[in-house]
Amino acid sequence: MNTTIASAEPELAKRNCKSCETEAGRLNPAMIRTLMKQLAGGWKLKGRQQLERHFEFPDFKKALAFTNRVGRIAEQQEHHPDVFLAYGEVRLQLSTHHAKGLTENDFILAAKINKLK
Repeated sequence: MNTTIASAEPELAKRNCKSCETEAGRLNPAMIRTLMKQLAGGWKLKGRQQLERHFEFPDFKKALAFTNRVGRIAEQQEHHPDVFLAYGEVRLQLSTHHAKGLTENDFILAAKINKLK
């Protein structure tokens, strides 16, 4: 495994999201590909405008607890995913609505979420 890429995700997770209205610019396809290589955890790219990941849990209580932990991180970062909660499943979708696509903030938040599970 390439240690440069393996160590890149923890670096993403150490960073903080920027203001979406003033600092977070939409990523071009080359930048998205580069950041996708750094992001572990099964995140999938949907239409070059959204990151998505599914999480499975043995019951609703654990899925809800995970959702609440994601919510705390999202509030701290002032960057919020779309969250879909069902019995034993959480689906997260990340994009920056203001930029109408993906920004670095989406990858930073995804890396922080990866550290939860």
